[in-house]
Amino acid sequence: MGHPLINFRAMVKLLFFFIVLLHGLIHLMGFAKAFNYAEISQLTQPISKAAGALWGLTALLFGVAAGLFIFKQEKWWMWALPAVLLSQFLIFTSWQDAKFGTVANLIAVAGIVTGFGQWSFNRMAAGETEALLTQKKVAPVLVSQEKTAALPPIVQTWLRRSGVAGKPAVSTIRLEQTGEMRTTPDGKWMPVEAEQYFTVDPPGFVWLADVRMMPSVYLAGRDKYTDGRGHMLIKALSLVTVADAKGPETDQGTLLRFLGETVWFPSAILSDYIDWEPLDATSAKATMSWGGVTASGVFHFKENGDFQSFEADRYYDRNGTSTLERWYIEAKEWRDFDGVRLPAACEVTWKLEEGDFTWYRLEVTDVNYNLP
Repeated sequence: MGHPLINFRAMVKLLFFFIVLLHGLIHLMGFAKAFNYAEISQLTQPISKAAGALWGLTALLFGVAAGLFIFKQEKWWMWALPAVLLSQFLIFTSWQDAKFGTVANLIAVAGIVTGFGQWSFNRMAAGETEALLTQKKVAPVLVSQEKTAALPPIVQTWLRRSGVAGKPAVSTIRLEQTGEMRTTPDGKWMPVEAEQYFTVDPPGFVWLADVRMMPSVYLAGRDKYTDGRGHMLIKALSLVTVADAKGPETDQGTLLRFLGETVWFPSAILSDYIDWEPLDATSAKATMSWGGVTASGVFHFKENGDFQSFEADRYYDRNGTSTLERWYIEAKEWRDFDGVRLPAACEVTWKLEEGDFTWYRLEVTDVNYNLP
């Protein structure tokens, strides 16, 4: 069974579809009356043939909008907007008979505003993703014994265990995630669906998330790391900005995020911008420098080479004030994707003085390497 919020959202979308479709069909009454196709007792005011044609056109526009909406076509609102404007004009001309149609138009307007926000946000995200993936790519090197010889022994074991040793390094990556997150230690868990794109040389990513706060209310999130700079943007219903983080602290945080998430594309650790230092038999320190920003984190592994956890000091926002706190990623499950063994389920935790705050539980559901 699906998550109850997602199921409820589907019901709301279906209800909205029927409201728009029925509202459009009702406009056919004005068309039929104007051209004497039927006796419409509910319409007592006369309707000219010119006005009748507009009633028919409005019905057509609503019908197309409803069809595009139910088939998840983002531009459905472009058909619904002129339909609502025409509809309300016609309602004003036949106010006595049609005034209650204004309620349906107000419902449609709410959907149009949300649809526009989603379309606008997705256009921005698509443009940023395309810009990331169309950067000049460097030919991948082979993950050879010669290339890995200088790495700490446990890191070499990890590369062999993950299945990338002896294969070409990857240059671009796309992965899909599902999971749940919360914004406060005692907050409720919210279902998340996300996709993320990476490039290795230069290092960068775009993370896109759909977070369900409550039925029919969602957050659209985009975290970005390009040209050594980070930017987190979160909008309610894809429209209202609730977070817009950028600056040195965000740059450091997104660099660390990229470094920690190389566990999903291990060959990237051979990049010149990452230096390694052995700590003990099962852990090593990695330091990444890019775009004038340098930060370090510690990777922990099992004796067999499976990645176990990553921890680093990352900036944590406390009501507008950032403090360095321990940021911890722990693997819970491992799985093979296209011949590469990866941590498929992880938890992300802030280890704060007042106690651990696990805020994100995720599962990687699909991974694609070297995108065309």
